[in-house]
Amino acid sequence: MVETAGPWQTARMNLDAALAWASDRHSGVLITIRRDGRPQSSDIVYALRDEVARISVTRGRAKTRNLERDSRAVLHITAPKEWAYVSLDGTVELSPVAAVAGDAVCEELADLLRDVQGQEHPNWDEFYQAMIDDQRRVVRFTPKSATGQVR
Repeated sequence: MVETAGPWQTARMNLDAALAWASDRHSGVLITIRRDGRPQSSDIVYALRDEVARISVTRGRAKTRNLERDSRAVLHITAPKEWAYVSLDGTVELSPVAAVAGDAVCEELADLLRDVQGQEHPNWDEFYQAMIDDQRRVVRFTPKSATGQVR
């Protein structure tokens, strides 16, 4: 359902419209749930592909621990100059930690980098080693509903 007021879409949004708007962006805020139920927010970069937002995280960070315990999350994306935003409510799946250069997790992280930066990394061996050293993994965020205000 989309409620409209002039050129704006407000409140509950059609998920496809929200995803189309979010696909042109790469930075947002991931909101997870702390053990005591309070929200915890983290600035992140993401890439949206096949209706799933992929986010690189490291093992042991608050957002990662929160998602290991509770898979519910919100991805909030803004465009302040447009006075527009979308909040995607959904659940996540966490990949294993990158373990071996070129493993499936490293390749997914490489795809994420390509999608966000629009170019190849200059040294893939160095990239893979950094992913392993950082204990990186991928958050696969699947939105279920959206709210927002976009033109």
